[in-house]
Amino acid sequence: MFVDPVRRMAPTRGGDFMIFAAIILFALLPQRIACAQQAEDEKIYTVGNGVTTPRVTHQVDPEHPARGFRISGTVLIGLVITSHGEPKDVHVVRSLEKDVDQAAVDAVKQWHFEPAMKEGKPVAVRISVEIRFHDM
Repeated sequence: MFVDPVRRMAPTRGGDFMIFAAIILFALLPQRIACAQQAEDEKIYTVGNGVTTPRVTHQVDPEHPARGFRISGTVLIGLVITSHGEPKDVHVVRSLEKDVDQAAVDAVKQWHFEPAMKEGKPVAVRISVEIRFHDM
């Protein structure tokens, strides 16, 4: 009996496709876990002494927590930029007002960065970012 190898590999039922997708997903899962663990375990540097400053590549503006509420000032946000350019451990260093602080944190968590570099390799760094609010 002759079996066509192309036909044999092609999904013939919806369930076959789901099994194939699940196999691919589980095959990639250890890589994603390894990347997440690497980001948690990596050494965190400070900018300077051969460590470059990370550069924002995608910035999200804070949502205004209450329209018509008049407040001006700056929230200072501390965070770690991973060697993959992702924000981590985002927290308020200098507060302005609870809802405004939270809007700043939520926005910065969505940012993406070109990571800091040391000796030509991406590294994690601890930085601070000022978010300015003007008469919302």
